[in-house]
Amino acid sequence: MENTALAQEKSESPRVLLPDHIDPAKCYQCGKCTAGCPVSMRMDITPSQLMRFVQLGQVKAALHSLAIWECVSCQTCSARCPKEVDCAGVMDALRAASVTNETVAASQQPIVSFQKAFLANIRRNGRLNEIELIAQFKTDVFFRIGRPAFLFKDAGLAPQLSKRKKLHLVSEKARDLGIVKRIFVRCSDQTEK
Repeated sequence: MENTALAQEKSESPRVLLPDHIDPAKCYQCGKCTAGCPVSMRMDITPSQLMRFVQLGQVKAALHSLAIWECVSCQTCSARCPKEVDCAGVMDALRAASVTNETVAASQQPIVSFQKAFLANIRRNGRLNEIELIAQFKTDVFFRIGRPAFLFKDAGLAPQLSKRKKLHLVSEKARDLGIVKRIFVRCSDQTEK
């Protein structure tokens, strides 16, 4: 699958790679994506405004938006679009470009740290090892923000989670890590094209 590159005319502007099935030019700014978005009221730029930025090649403004990190990937925007524009896919591409171009706001770094820790955990174990995930995430964020209180912020939840069998101290690895490896290879091949 090939990607379409969006960028401002200046050569130093960041690039956003979109899969072929996403055509932001089809968006005619009806606002249904924004009207259906459950978190649009928390966004600094609404989904329809982000789509307009992408259409106009104002990628830098889109990448610096906090809205791309507020998006919960519920796909409501994409489902409501009368032109079948994958707005949620655009949000994903903007988040990926923001990480690649190192334009993630400091307030959003814990989200990126969690996503990286989660994917590394799945890649290593084939399934989620919760204790390892928590340790990796908390340590990474602690070294970024330097607040010891963050390390123990959710520790009080552990006994309740364990009692309800929602926190597993020991987890199993997937039987065939080769399948997991192939999935990661396939996904990275598609994002690199």
